Amino acid sequence: MKKKYFLWEWRTIICLMIGYALFYFVRKNLSMAIPAMEAQLGLSKVQLGIFMTLNGVIYGASRFVNGYLVDRFSRRKIMSLGLLLSAAVNFIIAFSPKMNGFLNLLDGEGKATMGLVYLIGSLWLVNGYLQGMGVPPCVSLLSHWIRPKELPTKQSIWNTSHSIGAGLVVLLCGFLLKTYGYSAWNLCFIVPAAIALVGVPVIFFGIKDDPTEVGLPPVEKMDEESAEKKAERPISNALQHKIMQKMVFQNPIIWIIALANFCMNVIRGTILDWGGAFLVQDKGLEISVAGSVVGACELFGGILGMLAAGWVTDRFFQHKAHRTCLVCMILTTVCFFLFWGSTQLWATIVFLVLSAFFIYGPQALYGTCASMQCTKYAAGTGNGIIGILGYLSTFVSGIWFGHIAGSALGWNRVYVLTIAFGVVGSIIIALLWRIPADGYEKVNRIIAENPDL
Repeated sequence: MKKKYFLWEWRTIICLMIGYALFYFVRKNLSMAIPAMEAQLGLSKVQLGIFMTLNGVIYGASRFVNGYLVDRFSRRKIMSLGLLLSAAVNFIIAFSPKMNGFLNLLDGEGKATMGLVYLIGSLWLVNGYLQGMGVPPCVSLLSHWIRPKELPTKQSIWNTSHSIGAGLVVLLCGFLLKTYGYSAWNLCFIVPAAIALVGVPVIFFGIKDDPTEVGLPPVEKMDEESAEKKAERPISNALQHKIMQKMVFQNPIIWIIALANFCMNVIRGTILDWGGAFLVQDKGLEISVAGSVVGACELFGGILGMLAAGWVTDRFFQHKAHRTCLVCMILTTVCFFLFWGSTQLWATIVFLVLSAFFIYGPQALYGTCASMQCTKYAAGTGNGIIGILGYLSTFVSGIWFGHIAGSALGWNRVYVLTIAFGVVGSIIIALLWRIPADGYEKVNRIIAENPDL
């Protein structure tokens, strides 16, 4: 039985990694297509920036809505449907100028009218909601298939799919534009969407919602240490609602994690969204070098940082992911402070990449914290809460910091505020230092105290 469980566990992790990496193929492709769309269609940075900001807000709201849904309905069906529809939206965007004959989308010079601007913008907002159907099923499925004491390490492995997907689609779109020119901007939507469709059957047929669907006991039963955590009786809708209220909405731990996640995302957004700009404008790096440094932040920080944080949590902190998050937040803040004060090239590069390395620990583990504290019964909803607050951070790291950087205050004020968010985020997550690794003891009490539900 343990061998069968082991095979299904890793089958689930691998299928989710493939599936979620392909979500990024139909999400991060726009960032590479932007220069070509500006040149060929005449779209402005302001217009595209508005689409991207609103897309992020809708994405955060969608994660909350779908987090609630995946705790009640089939997770694999929601995820596979989201990827299918997101690919479809990308195809429509690619061929939208072809609709000019009856929608008046192009002017006499072949540039976009406001009709095409609104059409593409609206489609990208729809895509924002569909993208929110990716993470909630993943975190819920992982909490159903992975034992709580192994969740930090193995969910961190899955988290690398973020960086893998983002890195591959950037390389793919860069190759397409270099080979076929800016006039082929629509290939940045067509080719990634076609590849993403491969992930739909991988998710739908490769994954099961729960171990019981393949004749295995619930995941807690696979580990004698946590056997007592198992609720023996079925969970009714009324009891599920009770658990969700107590473990998520009325649980101060989740709201503290959400606030800490907000601060973390401000730092992450500053490094990854503005890194190229402040490395060139403030630190004096060549654009090619700056691009390589930001790429190292994503790949080195994104993949190695996540894997290291998960391993450290299970190896040294007894599966208490919130403790790893505190250590990482402190080290990120220190490294970014040293980056700010650096005057030599090697120090600038090393301390920025180290800032990214440490920030990706909390980026991976705050979701794990929510899953473990909410337990498998409400992991999707808990991650929805921290997700929506996380993406509201774009109003700070994006709009506010962009305004400050362009004013007389300049990048130094951005650095100060970024460090301040690091300090505040560290203080917030430090409040949870003494809490247990997971919430299964609490959820068992809720189940025992409500025998009639």
